[in-house]
Amino acid sequence: MADKKKRDKLIMKYAPLVRNIVGKIAIRLPNHVNTDDLINTGIMGLMSALERFDETRNVRFETYARFRIRGAILDELRSMDVVPRSVRSKETRLEEAFEALLQEFGRHPTDEEVSEHLGISLEEYYKLLDEARGVCILSSDDLPPDYCERYGRDDVLEKIDRNDPFSLLVLSELKETLKNAIDSLPEKEKMVLSLYYYEELTLKEIGLTLDLTESRICQIHSKAILRLRGSLRKFRHDIT
Repeated sequence: MADKKKRDKLIMKYAPLVRNIVGKIAIRLPNHVNTDDLINTGIMGLMSALERFDETRNVRFETYARFRIRGAILDELRSMDVVPRSVRSKETRLEEAFEALLQEFGRHPTDEEVSEHLGISLEEYYKLLDEARGVCILSSDDLPPDYCERYGRDDVLEKIDRNDPFSLLVLSELKETLKNAIDSLPEKEKMVLSLYYYEELTLKEIGLTLDLTESRICQIHSKAILRLRGSLRKFRHDIT
């Protein structure tokens, strides 16, 4: 793929893939992050994929390109440290509140119950959700200590190609924990996760579908992810 004309043609072909990946990552980022910069970084990842792709491997180029594009973008975000420590503490505060009230009530708490538990107004609570939008469903800290050593890159690429956002969760116990946690979510939160991760609708499209603003959809997404993280954190605690 060294020929420049062929490379440029392929860059144009896969540019929508870069935008799609940036869009998926952007939902978890603070508003001040420039998505155009991330698209440029993603294009660099795509170019790297074109240069390094080995056609003799039993992996589709699009699968390999997704891996390289996403990696380039995440490396750039790490270098920018886009999620300040103060925001991480807010994520933890919300996550712990959701988990504590779930244990107390035996069900997921309402927005009003969470805001009361935190001693803040409903408006302040929604602002906290907005500020915590960078929360990820799963980080390396949530996985068993030997996870990365046990599952190599080829295995990861193979699973990405299945187009299942949860297929990287190889351990059956972890998959079962996550499945049960998703099943227990409030219906609206399950719907948002389904439309976003499986139907691949944008936040705006989900908002139109559910007759809610894009900002409200983002808050619902954040709540769902924070609830799931609480379940995964408990799983990690139980196995270590």
